[in-house]
Amino acid sequence: MSIFSELFSWWHGQTLGTRLFTLRRGALVGADSAGNRYYEERRPRAGGTARRWVIYNGEAEASRIPPEWHVWLHHTVAEPPTREPLPVQPWELPHRPNLTGTEGAYHPPGSLYRPGARPPSPRAYEAWVPD
Repeated sequence: MSIFSELFSWWHGQTLGTRLFTLRRGALVGADSAGNRYYEERRPRAGGTARRWVIYNGEAEASRIPPEWHVWLHHTVAEPPTREPLPVQPWELPHRPNLTGTEGAYHPPGSLYRPGARPPSPRAYEAWVPD
């Protein structure tokens, strides 16, 4: 990423301020399968909890964070998934980011955005005729 895009566009990754803060105060904790990197403050503020943040690999979209990292970022669990993985239930599906507004978005049957012909309405409209 160029220095120009770091100065003026936060949605393509980290800004220059985030880069400097990360270099000065952050410790890399781990990365996920999408390439996002997770950091924690080396020395937390007096009486406070350590800040935790993510540097996205690509577009900054919060739904790209897997659940195991989400709970760590929000201080729900103390240890990151690299040290203590969350138990995986047999019914759990792999993480998928929010696809709203993209080609992969869900469109229910009858939606105008769904490809193909729209099915006819189940009930035909009958106009009211006065007696």
